[in-house]
Amino acid sequence: MTDQPARSRFAAILPDLSPWRSSRDFRLLWTQGLVTYFGSFMAMIALPLQIKDLTESPLAVGAMGAVELIPLIVFGLYGGALADAVDRRKVILLTEAGLGVLAVILLVNALLPNPLLWPLYLVAAGVSALAGLQRPALDSLLARIVPHDQLTAAAALNALRWQIGAIAGPALAGLVVAYAGHATAYAVTIVGFTASVVLCLRLTPAPPSHDAEKPSLRGIAEGARYAWSRPVLLGTYAIDLAAMIFAFPNTIFPFLADDLDAEWSLGLMYAAGSIGSLALSLTSGWTTRVRRHGLLVVFGAASWGLAITAAGWFGNVWLVLVFLALAGAGDMLSGLGRSTIWNQTIPDELRGRLAGIEVLSYSVGPQLGQVRAGAMAGWTGTRTAIWSGGAVCVGAVALLTAALPKLVSYDADTDPDAQRRKAAREEVEAAVEAG
Repeated sequence: MTDQPARSRFAAILPDLSPWRSSRDFRLLWTQGLVTYFGSFMAMIALPLQIKDLTESPLAVGAMGAVELIPLIVFGLYGGALADAVDRRKVILLTEAGLGVLAVILLVNALLPNPLLWPLYLVAAGVSALAGLQRPALDSLLARIVPHDQLTAAAALNALRWQIGAIAGPALAGLVVAYAGHATAYAVTIVGFTASVVLCLRLTPAPPSHDAEKPSLRGIAEGARYAWSRPVLLGTYAIDLAAMIFAFPNTIFPFLADDLDAEWSLGLMYAAGSIGSLALSLTSGWTTRVRRHGLLVVFGAASWGLAITAAGWFGNVWLVLVFLALAGAGDMLSGLGRSTIWNQTIPDELRGRLAGIEVLSYSVGPQLGQVRAGAMAGWTGTRTAIWSGGAVCVGAVALLTAALPKLVSYDADTDPDAQRRKAAREEVEAAVEAG
């Protein structure tokens, strides 16, 4: 009997599996996402490595971010309006198929006697466009298929899924590219997207509301006005953008490994952040009891910046890997707070358009971060580009926190938008139970 309290305390920190048990569509999306992430991360590592092999230029690798930026902005915003106007399942299915086609192009190019550089940038832009179309539909579907009080748990499980793929994908990609070549990595990506399409076909249709408008600039502007009128939402977007623009060094990891005379560590560098995120996800049960999610956003982003600063400052590769893992844990904590606030407060009829804005928040930031890191590494050196970016990130988070105090004071039990969203969800659930 004396072991029971200890077991209860241990169980309280484990991930909450309620969304997995309560929603068939969540289980399907979780599995589909795991398969997609695994294949995607193979290509995500192989693509910059192939550009590095062809050019030996950090600026050429960083230019991927510039190529991806415009398609992501344009199609992310349009994808948000599309998600509110059409069946979200159909959007997810068609974009997954399109991503598979782009992986085929990468494979064909890699099999050429002399692979070309320009198709790599073309595919990077295409992937960015399709991801921009898809992410709002994916993100806006979560609040519809998961009960309101399980949203934090669902966000933690989705993050856990991402981390499994992010750890296995980069670690294996480094080995696959080194010993089997880029083409094999792209072939694995194709298999992943094929399996993902099969799983998407089994999802329940997710049609728009009966009075949904066609995608339009006016509709996008309506979503932007809603976001601008909510300081809590603005805070989540701004802090995430600052963290990613100033402190996202992944694109120059190949050069960091060279600087540290540890080429063998490249796969571990890409995986380290996900290992830290995974550690936090596996002990995320306590986050379902947190009500002040804005504090998670701020503390997590500041921790990310501090850890990236340390990773760039120290010259021991093992310390660098440890700090990259700590950065991943901080990013995971901030991401849980952001996702919960978004899903708790945004009404369903605007969910797609706001998810499009969220795409800009958590996707445009890394793209700009790649450009910043690559350009600054060419100017000041790799390690300086990393630690200085982390330091600026910490300062930016502090300034934004002072400028947007409502983010820190956000409480899920008292926030008016969260309470309205909860009541609307409960009405839908009651109607379903009543038949």
